[in-house]
Amino acid sequence: MSLRERVYSVLIVSAAKNFNSALFDLLPESRYAPVTVVSDVSAAKRAFVERAYDYVIINSPLPDDIGTHFAIDACNARSTVVLLLVRSELYAQIYDKVAEYGVFTLPKPTSKPMLAIALDWMSGARERLRRTERKTLSIEEKMEEIRIVNRAKWLLISEIKMDEPQAHRYIEKQAMDRCISKRDVAEEIIKTYS
Repeated sequence: MSLRERVYSVLIVSAAKNFNSALFDLLPESRYAPVTVVSDVSAAKRAFVERAYDYVIINSPLPDDIGTHFAIDACNARSTVVLLLVRSELYAQIYDKVAEYGVFTLPKPTSKPMLAIALDWMSGARERLRRTERKTLSIEEKMEEIRIVNRAKWLLISEIKMDEPQAHRYIEKQAMDRCISKRDVAEEIIKTYS
């Protein structure tokens, strides 16, 4: 699937109606859905708790905060890509504060073409996070399988008095002979001896 075919959910945190309408022009529903707009950090935090977003776009400053802490929290909490727009005179200072957390920062005023480029950067970053999520899940599943197999081995050692290599070979052989996974064999052993 091409990046142009993916659909991304977006949380826009902005109190500026002109900015919001300009940004909506860059967010066609065929590629960005749902798009949620809130006008302050408090509402953004509530929205962020209710659902996961692929992108968070913050137009700083906001009525209740500048938005940097929320930007950092959004990057740390989930696999969300964050774009923070700040006044050009504050750009260097805020960039230094948030860049190490993975927050993209743009100075304002900015143009529609620059925002379109930033959205492309964000899609690249989001897809990289997706790959990392899949790898993490795969590693977690493998680790869980290892834990289950080890538990089954220890049950074979304690209940049938096998040694560790014998228990290991037994589980592998059962899996091969029956054309099932070692995890399935281990779960049967656990069920039998627990």
